[in-house]
Amino acid sequence: MPLALFALAVGAFGIGTTEFVVMGLLPQIAGGYGVAIPTAGLLVSGYALGVVVGAPLMAVVGARVGRKRMLMVLMGLFTVGNLLSAFAPGFGWMLVGRVVASLAHGAFFGIGSVVAAGLVAPGRRAGAIATVFTGLTVANIVGVPLGTFIGQVAGWRATFVMVAVFGVVGLLGIARWVPVLPRPEGVDLRGEVAALGNPQVVLAMVMTVLGFGGVFAAITYISPMMVHVAGYGQGAVTWLLVLFGVGMFLGNLVGGRYADRALMPMLCVALGGLAVVLALFTVTAHDKVAAAVTIVLVGALGFATVPPLQKRVLDQAHGAPTLASAVNIGAFNLGNALSAWLGGVVISAGLGYTAPNWVGAVMAVAALGVAVWSAALERRAPARTSTPPAVAAPAPRTPTHH
Repeated sequence: MPLALFALAVGAFGIGTTEFVVMGLLPQIAGGYGVAIPTAGLLVSGYALGVVVGAPLMAVVGARVGRKRMLMVLMGLFTVGNLLSAFAPGFGWMLVGRVVASLAHGAFFGIGSVVAAGLVAPGRRAGAIATVFTGLTVANIVGVPLGTFIGQVAGWRATFVMVAVFGVVGLLGIARWVPVLPRPEGVDLRGEVAALGNPQVVLAMVMTVLGFGGVFAAITYISPMMVHVAGYGQGAVTWLLVLFGVGMFLGNLVGGRYADRALMPMLCVALGGLAVVLALFTVTAHDKVAAAVTIVLVGALGFATVPPLQKRVLDQAHGAPTLASAVNIGAFNLGNALSAWLGGVVISAGLGYTAPNWVGAVMAVAALGVAVWSAALERRAPARTSTPPAVAAPAPRTPTHH
């Protein structure tokens, strides 16, 4: 594996930790600020909406600055946002800190995906993207549980200080190992924006919003669901998040491997399986063992969609993928924000802590429908998608193995 991919994965580890660790600390943060748990859930929605806004904004800035330098700037912004969250005197300032940190998220994964794809041979691009996202999945196995444990023992503010340290380490790794890649010829901001108009790019982003949004509908409220429905103690939430991270890690590997072989079939299988598992979660959430197994499956099936969705956007955006890639990361988080909000709505309506699972199942079914539609349109117009995609970064002269 090129060290540059490792450096990007380190940055992804820090981002993944701050994105997901809040879920295990919602009760503590809510209690610390004296707000209701659904209100504390705005820290998830606010972060996600910040990604939606920040992804295209930062990608446009990055088009002028250069990819390596922009990745370093993004990690610096991420670090500042987490420090602000750590020392926020009130809930409003905490939310501001989350939004500041989130502005780096979408562009980091968007630009990082393009850089990663340009570092390997064409047939290994989905695998390279999956390697970057491995940092995000490992964060759920190591970073999130560690942050949750620290938050429960030393207070949630200490967790965000820890995350800020991860940001510094990621910045140093990028500075040391990520190469300065030459800008592709003939690609400008106008071309990047035009690539967003490709109907298949739009459909891929809709799949992203609905599909991964289904995961967040359930996982955002995993702590109260497992404590009040499954009967776990609050301390067990840490280990349940580890299981979720293990599922994400495995799903990411499978999605990365098979997306290079059969992208759309892989995507349809993952979305269909996710819909079924989320629907079953409304039942299995009442049993400790069944709930734990279901959490692994939600993570695996949910994250199996990430490499194929990201590669789908890169392929369909052809020679101008940077903005589209970043916007697609924003689409992931738009789905997260929408589903977290809907989950809070159904809980506040008195439908119980398992109700968000139904929200997620419906979203996954809708994503599957869009995927089938997209594949059908592609079969009807093969000439429009048969041109080999060009990634806006040169491939190495010899394949780089990782």
